[in-house]
Formats: sequence, C-alpha cells, structure tokens
Amino acid sequence: MLPLGGCLLATDKPDPGLDIPFAYDRGPKNPAIAEAALPPLDWWRGFRSKELTAVIEEARATNLDIAAAVARIVQADAQARVAGAPLLPNVTLDGSASHSRSSQSLGGGSGGASERDNLSASLSASYEIDFWGKNRSALRAAEESAVASRYDREVVGLSTVVATANAYFQVLAAQDRLRVARENFRSATRVLNLIQERLNAGTASALDVAQQESLVNSQRAAIPPLEQTLTQNRNALAVLIARPPERVRIYGGSLRSIATPRVTPGLPSELLAQRPDIRRAEANLAAANANVENARAQFLPSIKLTGEGGYQSAVLRTLLRPESAFYTAAAGLTQPIFDGARLQGNLDLEKGRQDELLQNYRKTVISAFSDVENALDAIRQTALRARLQRDVVTSSRRAFQISEQRLRQGTIDLVTVLQTQQTLYQAEDGLAQAQLAHVLAVVSLYQALGGGWLPKPVETTDAR
Repeated sequence: MLPLGGCLLATDKPDPGLDIPFAYDRGPKNPAIAEAALPPLDWWRGFRSKELTAVIEEARATNLDIAAAVARIVQADAQARVAGAPLLPNVTLDGSASHSRSSQSLGGGSGGASERDNLSASLSASYEIDFWGKNRSALRAAEESAVASRYDREVVGLSTVVATANAYFQVLAAQDRLRVARENFRSATRVLNLIQERLNAGTASALDVAQQESLVNSQRAAIPPLEQTLTQNRNALAVLIARPPERVRIYGGSLRSIATPRVTPGLPSELLAQRPDIRRAEANLAAANANVENARAQFLPSIKLTGEGGYQSAVLRTLLRPESAFYTAAAGLTQPIFDGARLQGNLDLEKGRQDELLQNYRKTVISAFSDVENALDAIRQTALRARLQRDVVTSSRRAFQISEQRLRQGTIDLVTVLQTQQTLYQAEDGLAQAQLAHVLAVVSLYQALGGGWLPKPVETTDAR
C-alpha cells in the first residue's frame, strides 16, 4: 500500500516557464535605475493636487467595490476554518432522559402497567487519521484561496484608485475644453461684430457675415456636449466615493496646474512580481495544486477512529455511579473499490483546473510586461504630442491675433480670418486632450506597476 500511496501522491506541480525580458531582470548593471522606478505607496500625491488626494482617500475608505472585496475575504477565511475542521477530532456531548409506561391491555395478565425511566449522559468523539494528507491538502487549498481573496482586494483597491484619478483628470480636461470652447466662442463673436461693422461701412458682404455666424453657431453648439461630459465624469466620481451625485462637489481647475511625476523606465522583474493580480494568480494556482493533491489522496484508504463513553441508569441518583458507566471504541478502514470513475473524474477535473490557472498565471505575467511597455511608450509619445501641440497653439494664437488686427485695419481676406479661428480652436482643444492623454498614461504606468510599494529596508552592517 505504501508504494501505491507514494505513486498516487507524487505531486507534479507545473513549472510556469516564465521568460523574463532581459531589460526587466535586475542585476548589478543598473541597480540605481531599477531602484528609482519603485513607486511610492501614495503615488497619487505626485500630481500635487490636494483635491485629487482628498477624493482618492475618500474612495479608498468608502468605495463599495472595496467593501465587497473585504466581505469576500471574510468569507474565504471562514471557508478555510471549515476546511480545517476535519484535522481536529469531532467531539459531541449527548444527554437524554425518557419515561415510558407499557400498556396494561397488551400484557394479557392481571398485573398493572409497568413504568420505566431511562437516563443517559455520554461523550462521543471521532477522528479521521489524515495519513495521506487529504484533509491537509483541502485546508491548504482553502488557505491559498483566502490569500487570493486578499490580493483580489488589492486589485480592486488599485483599480478604484486608478478609476478615481482618471475620472478626476477627465473632469479637469472637460473644464479645460469647455473653457477653450467658451473663449473661442467669445472670440468668434468679437470677429462677427467686426464683420458686421464692415458690412455697415460697405466693405463686407452679407455672405461674409453669414459665414462668420455659421462659425459662431458651430462653436456655441460644441459647448453642450462638453458640459454633458463634465457632468458625467463628476457623476462617475460620485459612484466611486459612494455618494449621491447631488452631494458631490468637484471644483477641479485645469490640467495645467497638475504636476507630472517623473517616471524612470528602469524596472526590475521583482517589481512586476508584486503586482496584486500576479500574486492573486499565484495563490489561485497554489490552491489548484493543493486540490489536485486532495483528489489523489481520495483514492487511498480512509482510517477513522470513534469512541463513546458515559453513564446510563434508570434512576437519577445512581446515574453517576461506577456501575452505570459504559464505553465503546472502534476503528474503521474504508477503501474505495468501485465508484463509477467518480474519483478519477474528480482528479481529472482538478488537474484541468490546475492547467487552466497555470495558463492564466502565465498570461497575467506576460500581460504585466506588456502593460508596462505600453504605458512607458504612451508616456513618451503623449509627452512629445503635448509639447508639439503647445507649439501649434502658440503659432495658431499668434496667427489669429495678427489676422484679427488686420481685420480691424481692413487689410486681410475674411477667409483667412475664418481659417485662423478654426485652427486656433482645434489647436487649443487638441492641447487639452493631449495633456489628458499624458496624465492618463502616467496613471496607467502606476497601475501596470501594481500601485505603490514600501521601500526596501536599509541593510546595516555590523561595525564590530
């Protein structure tokens, strides 16, 4: 039986076979750059916005998704306690008292009916010897699931912080775009007044006025969608902090007042290993490994010990006397012989789940590297886009100012004025969107890195 047990319980834990990119493998070549990439725990403070910090802190404290994740931790811990119960003896206290009277008519004689009391107090215990580790494997699987639930809470918490930051920045971007739209509407209206003055002086046509009125109306029509976007993003923040929308006040401001944290691209592989989704996948895989061990152990004999002892008597005063004592002890062994392939099916099921979670783990790790690469590239490209877009805004504003001045002097074609107005509006609106894309890229990198982490402890040397 022992060789058979050793064969069945031989665990074949799968090798993840991870291929860590060389650029992410920390070594002696670039330790300083790798350390510089460690994000702080409160990474959102790097944007230097008190309102953003306050909103995120409130979301972390009141978000309903986080509260639900905490409730799942409580459930997982309770399930682990349930799974660990078979490792301990099951002890039961039983007490009973009965009074019975026999029927006189069934006795067939002249005697009276007999009455009888029966009193009993006993203590019973049972214990299954976990010789093959079946119950230990079940407990380990439940404990790993509880660990996974904790990392799931970290995943939810990080997603909540990222969603809050993104929604807040979108509020700022909507305010910037709304400000640009209103300013350009005022500028277009000012130009329309100049054209109407020229029409009154006979130096412009009704067509010129109609064209400018069309531009003014177009810019006026662009304002309501931006106001709607602003309202929607404010309402999204209200959901994240678990408040009714009417009780939320987000003042925002401008993306121009947001500082952009400096991000160093030197990233050690162990940093990505701390991503909560990767750790959750690891815990789920460990739970699957334990479940496979449990399924293997179910093929082997089950040994169970039982015992019961106590007192029985027909009279209460003699219940606890030595002559009223009784006890029983037994040992049983159960070996599955034929179960319709139920045990084999259960083993195949757990091995299939194990393989599924292994592939999910591999995918999560690969996705982590891909997320970081995408975020770093997005930061570089959006920073370049924002810088180039600022140059476009500067030149477009200068062109519009010159065209408006020449319009007052009557020395410019009205078509050129219309073109410079539209170019300036598109350039300023594009700058607001480029700035939004850049801060969202920074947030996505923090998310790809798994949020913030505690700094490593400083190594001290013994001076003696």
